[in-house]
Amino acid sequence: MILPLSIPSPGEGVWHIGALPIRGYALCIVLGIVVAVWLSERRWVARGGKSGEISDVALWAVPFGIIGARLYHVATDHDLYFGAGRSFWNVFYVWHGGLGIWGGVAGGALGAWLGARKRNIDFGALADVIAPTLLVAQAIGRWGNWFNQELYGKPTDLPWGLEIDPAHRVPGYENVATFQPTFLYECVWNLAAFALLLWLERRFRLGFGRVMALYVMFYTAGRGWIEMLRIDTVELNHVLGLRFNVWTSIVLFVAALIFFMWSQRRHPGRNPSVYRDAEPVHTVVT
Repeated sequence: MILPLSIPSPGEGVWHIGALPIRGYALCIVLGIVVAVWLSERRWVARGGKSGEISDVALWAVPFGIIGARLYHVATDHDLYFGAGRSFWNVFYVWHGGLGIWGGVAGGALGAWLGARKRNIDFGALADVIAPTLLVAQAIGRWGNWFNQELYGKPTDLPWGLEIDPAHRVPGYENVATFQPTFLYECVWNLAAFALLLWLERRFRLGFGRVMALYVMFYTAGRGWIEMLRIDTVELNHVLGLRFNVWTSIVLFVAALIFFMWSQRRHPGRNPSVYRDAEPVHTVVT
């Protein structure tokens, strides 16, 4: 029985313009990237960087991030792509879904570092500029799970329960109609964390990678409890009683906290320049 106040899932996640398929999942990912680059460009110029440099870095960070996200997903859920009845070529069908956020962050960070090196950009300053916008990109990108009817949570009778079509229900839950809308929870959490991160950055003039560290802590804190709601199964599903991604969140939260404290003690304040080897500013006394 469908609850009258439940959240409906889209009847279609793919539309066709002639022979060209337009996928809701891909649109959400692309829109998230575009918004993040636009916001980062504005923040970069406000910090003293040159217009267009974020777009140049994005040409490195985005493809590296997508590759990293896909590799993380395949590594943690490889039974979907290898073995009897599976096709290896499905590994390349990113538009069907299956991107691991931490693989994306790691791959994107590598690409951004390479792009920053080519432009003589201080990577710590760059990371702090980009960090809040990643939360916005992730908030938008999560709606791709809504289009694909995937990665939802446990059954619920709450008014905002998410309707899932029978064809997309996890085995064992075929007779359940509504589930926890984890995509929506993460979207709201990320946007709230984005606002808080901007306030903390301005209030305490954070720099030297501490904004990025807070991003990791905020995101993993939310991802940890949201992950506990999910019922989808992956190859590395549980380790010592917890989902693998919960352990990942715990480890990354602790690592980010340690880095934050180290950076605060060693480099209080904010980076004096967004560029490496920047020329010192000389004051002329007259």
